[in-house]
Amino acid sequence: MRSARYRFAVLIAVVFVSGFAQGLLLPLLAILLERAGVSSSVNGLSASAFYIGILLISPFIEKPLHKFGYKKLIITGIALTCVSVLILPLWEAIWFWFILRVLIGIGDHIFHFATQVWLTSMSTEKRRGRNIAIYGVSFGLGFGIGPVMTRLVEIHQALPFIVAAALCVLSLSLLIRIDNEYPENITTPDVQSTWQRYGKVFRMSWAGLLGTFGYGFIETAVHSNFPVYAIRQGLGIEAVSILLPAFAVGALVFQVPLGLLSDRFGRKPILMISLFIGGMSFLAMNLADSLVYLTTMFVVAGLFLGSLFSMGITYMADLLPRELLPAGNILAGICFSLGSIFGPLIGGFAIQFFKEGSIYYTIGGMMLILFIAITFFQQSQSKQTVEGQS
Repeated sequence: MRSARYRFAVLIAVVFVSGFAQGLLLPLLAILLERAGVSSSVNGLSASAFYIGILLISPFIEKPLHKFGYKKLIITGIALTCVSVLILPLWEAIWFWFILRVLIGIGDHIFHFATQVWLTSMSTEKRRGRNIAIYGVSFGLGFGIGPVMTRLVEIHQALPFIVAAALCVLSLSLLIRIDNEYPENITTPDVQSTWQRYGKVFRMSWAGLLGTFGYGFIETAVHSNFPVYAIRQGLGIEAVSILLPAFAVGALVFQVPLGLLSDRFGRKPILMISLFIGGMSFLAMNLADSLVYLTTMFVVAGLFLGSLFSMGITYMADLLPRELLPAGNILAGICFSLGSIFGPLIGGFAIQFFKEGSIYYTIGGMMLILFIAITFFQQSQSKQTVEGQS
């Protein structure tokens, strides 16, 4: 029998591996496709395959969670990701990579869905911000180290993929040692009531869901589009391997403090401040005259925007009753994947047609749009009120 603290530590360690795999694959595949002469718009479309996988699996994972429990779903997701990553370097064809990225997205979302529901369910409201922030820090740490490993491709093209798969196997060995658990509500509703619950969840917590959308948008735009933009602007792979980790460093430094601040002062004001400052920092990158300035702005952007997903998930969990958390996490995954699809698509077209500064205007503008939208969110539809109505 393992303690709750040990279980939490294992889940946090496994989240690091997931972040590492994502942080490595996004820029690595973008760079390889750019070298192969693929256009930036098609490159962005290929990057969206991962998030198409999330969309495809999202409607079907709530019932398996109730039937098989958290642990079995997490193991299934990691195993699918591991096998797909190992197959990636076997054949460099864009359609082949597209299919495998869809499968990786499916596996990754199965894992994250089960992990997020488990963590939000076992955390009290007063400690939820801190716990989800630690979850985000672990993911962000892996996500930040991942791009650094793109240099391994210069040794052998398959080496980065082998490293990612090896870490997946290590995480599976850790998961085997924890006990399985099940969500509180072990019954699953019919299809009609499921869509009704999704509608209720969205009405109650759309502001939190916008946070997950925003993080998906910025994550893929930065890690898939920016390497292409940087190469075309003459910055090179070396600059990319500095700037992407700089964003991750900012997220790591401020993720837990932002979580603690949101526990104390409320999720909405901290989320709004983060979106505003982060959006303005991207717009300010257009004034860059040196790599040092650009690196500084990436750190600032990471400080405030690297926590969008964890803050969005936490805000959503605050706004929902416990029995709606699985449905809420499904919608959070869907919103994240929608943002992640629009990010590289919009960013890719912006790079292709508007050239200099396009990626900065795209990301900064989207963050400010989300800031304006969340400003109008009213918390009068509290979970206590809705529970009383249902």
